[in-house]
Amino acid sequence: MALLPTGGVSSVANDGLRFESRQPLMSHNTSLLLFTLAAIVALVVLIARFKLHPFLGLMLVSISIGLFSGLKLPDIAVTFQEGVGKTLGNLGIVVGLGIMLGKMLAESGGAHVLAQTFIRLFGEKRLPWAMLAVALIVGIPVLFGVGLMLLIPLVYAVARESKVPLMLLGIPLVAGLSVSQGFLPPHPGPMVAIGQINADVGKTILYGFLIGIPTAILAGPVFAALISPRLKVEIGNLGERKSAELPPERLPGFGLTLLTVLLPVLLMLVTTISDLSLPKEHRLREWASFIGSPAIAMLVAMLFSIYSFGYARGFTGPQILKFLEDCVGPAAGIMLTVGAGGGFTEMLKRGGTGAAIADIVEHAHVSLFLLGWIVAASVRVAVGSATVAITMAAAILAPVVAKSPETNRELLVLAMGAGSLFCSHVNDAGFWFVKESFNLTVPQTLKTWTVLETAIGLIALALILLVAQFV
Repeated sequence: MALLPTGGVSSVANDGLRFESRQPLMSHNTSLLLFTLAAIVALVVLIARFKLHPFLGLMLVSISIGLFSGLKLPDIAVTFQEGVGKTLGNLGIVVGLGIMLGKMLAESGGAHVLAQTFIRLFGEKRLPWAMLAVALIVGIPVLFGVGLMLLIPLVYAVARESKVPLMLLGIPLVAGLSVSQGFLPPHPGPMVAIGQINADVGKTILYGFLIGIPTAILAGPVFAALISPRLKVEIGNLGERKSAELPPERLPGFGLTLLTVLLPVLLMLVTTISDLSLPKEHRLREWASFIGSPAIAMLVAMLFSIYSFGYARGFTGPQILKFLEDCVGPAAGIMLTVGAGGGFTEMLKRGGTGAAIADIVEHAHVSLFLLGWIVAASVRVAVGSATVAITMAAAILAPVVAKSPETNRELLVLAMGAGSLFCSHVNDAGFWFVKESFNLTVPQTLKTWTVLETAIGLIALALILLVAQFV
């Protein structure tokens, strides 16, 4: 009997009989990757076409990948549950407290105070820049939709009084809110990615401002100056409701409002500064790490807001409790989605898909920044949700990052954030929110909001690749 080289078709002669044995057409890793790709496409279809909730879609896809990977049935359930638990253990507290802080900002009239003060500081000729500054700051503690709802009445009022074109103010506003949501903790998207790839929160904030501010300027006031003369938008009767329900004497002061909104960011930055300036054994560094941890920083800011935006404004305990209870619904939906993303991540790790992806990327020599952006942007265009996009991108790249310790993880978080904002169109709820808020037609929304989001994604990616050359 003669042994022939393996691969392709081999033949063995035995008593005049011949038989053929074929090698597998593809390796286990290749088939696993192809199945994962098919599962992700199915997820996109389920969410985009059949309107299935992302939590259910991610759960179904995770189970299917576990089955194909050969994991035992009990292990599949346990793996998904552990992934959800790990993610929500890091993120759930921050998301919940962040939404509560945003609610207190809204009810106290703090957003109105910030906006009016910045408008006075910048002057009428620089109103677009004032709107951008307001949106960047207000956007830190609140979700995009909430921030837009808070500030739209102010945009209309200023546009009427100053006779400035509506979209000259509106475009910088949505640019600032979008950049804050995509790049700055404690928003769910960046926090998911930070947790998945073990990035540093403080450094991400620093890089987020470094990349986000010039990106927002170019996609906001600069783009608005170019496009607004070509748009005819009727103000109509929209946005006439009052921005704040409290009388002027009960509104919070500008300094107090700004301190409350930025307090969690400042506390998180304390940790990074202490890590860079103090020796490891220093007692103050231990306290700084505690105070600056995301959960504690958000707790401190939230408790402070109960005074600054609550009791100091004349609200009673039952009223404040009602405000906070109203946050449960929005927080639950977000946490379900990001938790399922954690379960998806854990299934990729346990099933071997993550290792297979890491192996391919390692040999392909692809920039992780570019890869993270492409994955997030692809999901964003297909599904529409920025949170789902960055969650899936972080899940897929987490095993790759583990094998690339030299990668700047904070910039990678921002690259995925930039991709998750890219090219919002008709499958994104934000597209329709902006359309209705500014009384735009669909073509006008495509020319403004879609172009703006595309510009944010591309400009931020270019700046990230540039900064990566020096850090």
